[in-house]
Amino acid sequence: MTTNSFMPNNDGSRADFLEHLSATLPHYAELLNVSTEDLDSLKADTACFRYTLQTMYDMQTYGQHWTAYKKLLRDGGSGNADWPVAPKLAEPIPAAVSPGIIPRLSALAARLKTHKNYTTAIGQDLWIIGTTLTIDPGTWKPILNIQNNAGHPIITWTKGKANALEIWVDRGDGNNFVFLTINTMPNTTDLSPLPASGVSAAWKYKAIYLYHDERVGQWSDVISIAVGG
Repeated sequence: MTTNSFMPNNDGSRADFLEHLSATLPHYAELLNVSTEDLDSLKADTACFRYTLQTMYDMQTYGQHWTAYKKLLRDGGSGNADWPVAPKLAEPIPAAVSPGIIPRLSALAARLKTHKNYTTAIGQDLWIIGTTLTIDPGTWKPILNIQNNAGHPIITWTKGKANALEIWVDRGDGNNFVFLTINTMPNTTDLSPLPASGVSAAWKYKAIYLYHDERVGQWSDVISIAVGG
């Protein structure tokens, strides 16, 4: 499959694109008759979209924490029995913008391309010219890394052109690998209850990409981390 659209196909990459255009377009503002109002609007859209994505991820992680807590409360087991702590909104909170960030972005790019001073080189510098790519999901293989935050593993990964990542875990309890979660945005925190105090275990993870809700490519290499209560 080939594509030549300049617009990224996932929200994380769209946020990156907004940030690049917001930083680069001022250099061409006079040449392409881009107004201060246009630049201010783009800057506000950029800040609001990135903030929204990060806040959404924080809330999704908080929801996962409640799911793990619900299972612990319902079924018993080891782990922290305190109520999950709600995340605080990061400061500063950007001003809200009107809906339609991506349509505004597309309209701005289309307008720039019609200006008499526009050139292919400018378009490439602004990232508003798509590159023809051959997409072969059969070759995709996730590369996982792992970190530790307050005892809980964080599986780090990149999304690329995939729609999501399906992650499985082996907790060394004799059940082998079992389904953990599907995430549409990196990264993934495993908020499952930790082993009892004084007990350690090796948790292993593997993952595979999803494209249009189907598994594609190869399973990742297995990674592991030591966890303890």
